[in-house]
Amino acid sequence: MCRNIRTLHNFAPPATDDEVHAAALQYVRKVSGSTKPSQANQEAFDAAVREVAATTQRLLDQLTTTAPPKDREVEAAKARARAEIRYAR
Repeated sequence: MCRNIRTLHNFAPPATDDEVHAAALQYVRKVSGSTKPSQANQEAFDAAVREVAATTQRLLDQLTTTAPPKDREVEAAKARARAEIRYAR
């Protein structure tokens, strides 16, 4: 599950709220061991996702770097090239 969490820092344009939420959701799913919680646990699950997303956004807002921002399209192309090599059979 955690393979879906992508680096969100130092991209142009910056990470969207949806990307931060998706990363938080994947994290909570991994930690809880559940992709879909029971009704009894839904409220706790949703609260955890909100808290992790908020903490992640604060972290991204506070991080600094002198490196130029990465281009999303270039990084996606690199990832596709790595995947082609990895999964080529």
